[in-house]
Amino acid sequence: MLIKLNEMEEKELKNFYGGEGALCAKLYADGQNKILRGRLAVGSTVGVHTHETSAEIIFILSGKGKSVCDGKEEFLSAGDCHYCPKGSEHCLINEGEEDLIFYAVVPQQ
Repeated sequence: MLIKLNEMEEKELKNFYGGEGALCAKLYADGQNKILRGRLAVGSTVGVHTHETSAEIIFILSGKGKSVCDGKEEFLSAGDCHYCPKGSEHCLINEGEEDLIFYAVVPQQ
């Protein structure tokens, strides 16, 4: 199945999970999975949240940022993949000087 995320409307999600600024996302969801192309502007964050019923996989396309997963900091840049296991908590922070662009997959388990 082809999903053309680049052709979807980008939605601005302000203060996502209590974060700063806004997450801009193109999202596909079918009840079993969520797949999104995300963009965090400089200084924006996705707030700390727990994945109680799913894991999350985030692949960084461009920019620089940081995740904090279960209290452990991980610095991220293009080509890196952040994995938040089911039952863990994490956040995503744009610490760079350009937008942080990424793909995220949240499989419902």
